[in-house]
Amino acid sequence: MVRHQWHYLRISINPFASQQSLHNRVFMMKIGFTSQNFKTITGHAGKTRRFLVYEVTEDGSVTELDRIDLPKEMAMHNYRGDEHPIFELDLLLTGGCGAGFINRLAQYDVRVVATGETSPTETIEKLLKGEPILAPQPHEH
Repeated sequence: MVRHQWHYLRISINPFASQQSLHNRVFMMKIGFTSQNFKTITGHAGKTRRFLVYEVTEDGSVTELDRIDLPKEMAMHNYRGDEHPIFELDLLLTGGCGAGFINRLAQYDVRVVATGETSPTETIEKLLKGEPILAPQPHEH
């Protein structure tokens, strides 16, 4: 019998806390998830071609904006261009990725967080409430 010791991550996704409200300006945050099946959070972010994209507004409302289904040549592992739909995100959550992936997206101001959570909507709810999310499970090749 294998026993898993669950670890949790506490991250802040409140982009509004440090920003002063401007009259009639709406702040939002785009959150993406690697999701090869368009249902759950999946790993291998560098090779993933499918992403779920949500918008979180200042009032806490969450809307699914897009389901991105990229051609094989647009997977980040091999893509070398400067324009990519994932570069438009503020935060990307994935089941797993390497340091190179994290560093590359950081160049485009995209924060990457690996997690053991599986439900995109439940993960957003936890983050909005300031609750910790599951850390990613160890991955071996």
